[in-house]
Amino acid sequence: MTANPENNRQIWRGSRQEIRIVVTVLTIVLLSVLVACGKKRVSTAPPEAGSNPSDDRQVGSTQRGIASWYGHPYHGRRTASGEVYDMMQPTAAHQTLPFQTRVRVTNLDNGRSTRVRINDRGPFVDGRIIDLSRKAAEEIQMVGPGTARVKLEILGGGTDWKGLFTVQVGAFRERKNAERLRQELDAEFDSVTVEDAPGGIHRVRVGKVAERKAANQLAVRLRRHPKIQGALVVEIPE
Repeated sequence: MTANPENNRQIWRGSRQEIRIVVTVLTIVLLSVLVACGKKRVSTAPPEAGSNPSDDRQVGSTQRGIASWYGHPYHGRRTASGEVYDMMQPTAAHQTLPFQTRVRVTNLDNGRSTRVRINDRGPFVDGRIIDLSRKAAEEIQMVGPGTARVKLEILGGGTDWKGLFTVQVGAFRERKNAERLRQELDAEFDSVTVEDAPGGIHRVRVGKVAERKAANQLAVRLRRHPKIQGALVVEIPE
């Protein structure tokens, strides 16, 4: 059989077109990969409880999140700093800032702001970053709603207060429930305690370490435990 040059040319043209298509597709894929690698990756995992990347305790540092407020039955009781809580004074509870730190709190929904002094620890609810006194809550008009989206800005003050870190894994109205969780964790973790808190709350806490990094690592371990719903890193006095 005699080869047909015209057929050969058509086959060659078809092969070149297929090659161009393949090269184009590969180029697009490669460019997509390079662009994706060049973009900043944003983690979709929730932040570790108690973590506060923007809180370096420097004047001007800011933090955003949800604020709540507290009044009765804590009014007249001692705060974590040892002061007696007066809900009509401009004070607040924060998880990690040193006592006496001065903070500006701005309600992001209405632009109103107030200045408070940190004298207590809290709030111990995921997603919340500060617990305001009733006085401070009134100044930014959040008493009625109960919570608000806020920005915190460190103004100064504070002390060289040093403490330890522990991980809170539960808070119960019934002490027997707290004791049950403590017993379940005691065989696996060190320093598991039940601590009484204002309002008849019993907190279950695990460990006492000197560095936040170690506490964060412990919190990661605890979150994997089937009996634990959440783990919050808390700074406590030595």
